[in-house]
Amino acid sequence: MPLRHKSAQKRARQTPKRTERNKLYKARVKSAVKKVLSAKTKDAAEKELRNAVSVLDKVAAKGLIHRNNAANRKSSLTLHVNKLAK
Repeated sequence: MPLRHKSAQKRARQTPKRTERNKLYKARVKSAVKKVLSAKTKDAAEKELRNAVSVLDKVAAKGLIHRNNAANRKSSLTLHVNKLAK
């Protein structure tokens, strides 16, 4: 059935664009977190942590993840980095 309402037509145009954009942001979060967890030295992990915190804050500001979810992830990453030996 064709979309007859203007608002439904606009939604049909917007939804795929937003879905793709959201996928990119979530992929950035996942890769940033993986980089922190896979860092070998504490210095490298701290550098990656700063990047991951920035990405998490941006994604939370856009509403893709809840701000508490971002805070919990930042906290767990910080604990992981602090446990690493220099």
